[in-house]
Amino acid sequence: MTGRLITGLTMTIFSHAAYATNGINLIGFGAESSLMAGADVAVARDTSALNTNPAGLTQIKAPLLDMFGSILRTTDLVHKDALNEEHASNRYTPLGGGGYARPLENSSCTAGIGFFAQGGAGGVFDKIRTPFGNRDDLSSLFGIAKIIPGFGCEVTDKLSLGASLNIVYASIEQDFFANTSVGNAFAGYKLEDASALRTGFKLGMQYRVSPTLTLAATYTEKTELPLTGGTLVADFTGAGLGKVKYSDASVKGFALPREVAVGLAFKPADDWLLSFKLNWLNWDDAIDDVRLRATKPNNPAAPSVYGSPSAADWKNQWVIATGVAYNWDDRTTIYAGHNYGKNPIPRENSSPLLAGILEHHLTFGAAHKINQQWLMTGGVEWMLPVSVKYNSALLGDSEIRNEAIVLHFMLSRRW
Repeated sequence: MTGRLITGLTMTIFSHAAYATNGINLIGFGAESSLMAGADVAVARDTSALNTNPAGLTQIKAPLLDMFGSILRTTDLVHKDALNEEHASNRYTPLGGGGYARPLENSSCTAGIGFFAQGGAGGVFDKIRTPFGNRDDLSSLFGIAKIIPGFGCEVTDKLSLGASLNIVYASIEQDFFANTSVGNAFAGYKLEDASALRTGFKLGMQYRVSPTLTLAATYTEKTELPLTGGTLVADFTGAGLGKVKYSDASVKGFALPREVAVGLAFKPADDWLLSFKLNWLNWDDAIDDVRLRATKPNNPAAPSVYGSPSAADWKNQWVIATGVAYNWDDRTTIYAGHNYGKNPIPRENSSPLLAGILEHHLTFGAAHKINQQWLMTGGVEWMLPVSVKYNSALLGDSEIRNEAIVLHFMLSRRW
């Protein structure tokens, strides 16, 4: 019970609601990583290195505390079908986290621990018209958070290696026309409290070819996320059974994908830094069929098992990230970047419940040294508009649109 409470609080603080970017992953973690559009594996030099490239921890030469957060504003998260054109009501999404790292005494290693909102997906559409002539809610909120301890060590003057342990917590809630029931043909449902707690790992390398060129690579292992321990209430009113509660509900078929990333950082001049990342995400092996299953109904006349698999069949994704940093003066750095990853969800399997269709991201921001101890970073990320038209077995010809603006900020303290 205590462990469940801790993970639940972590999820509430660090991933209150969810949205999708590179699939169900955010493009970056921490302000510098995000404002360089995720072109971070060869740069990684603050505590976000725990979640981007743990080898970069070796660039932290004194104790460092980072506290970061983001506010997302959806500007066009819309579901459209023959009966509806509705914007999601969850227009604002707060995200946040933090990290602490310090060099280990009498060692060439740096260790740290961080808390990160990893990502997720979902929308809340209130009182839309159903194919059955009434209005009802359609929503899904799927979020993922991590606690990550890790370390990086300088093996030679040029080579750094690192590793981190990912303690991953995920949670999902869904409302699929929960107050709609049509005889034995349709029974809507509401799912709550299904969650997963799993572990994974990341390995990283940075190699400083010269003072102006750094090469880097990371490997992240797949993390299965079987969401279990939930409850589900199905509406069998049309069949004369009323609302039936299932005390054991699960959603299986989600996972964080295996990833391989390579990158480089290049300084063409003293005040300029260019960074590039190519990231392969193995969604094909991570999200195939998503299976909702509920058992143990409180009415023996109800079906003993509720739910069915739904096809997902996500495709592998290549993400290309480009970032630039310019030292405006000795206290201020300007950032900009572009991130692109093709939508991994096949058109025929699209859904307003998992709108992970965003592809292009533009970023811009700045960091300013307040004094020798404090650094403030902030900026904006624009998730460019995208839409997908598809055919739903229940809703017919449909369209999902997505666009958002994110404000990123971070406060850092060095000792």
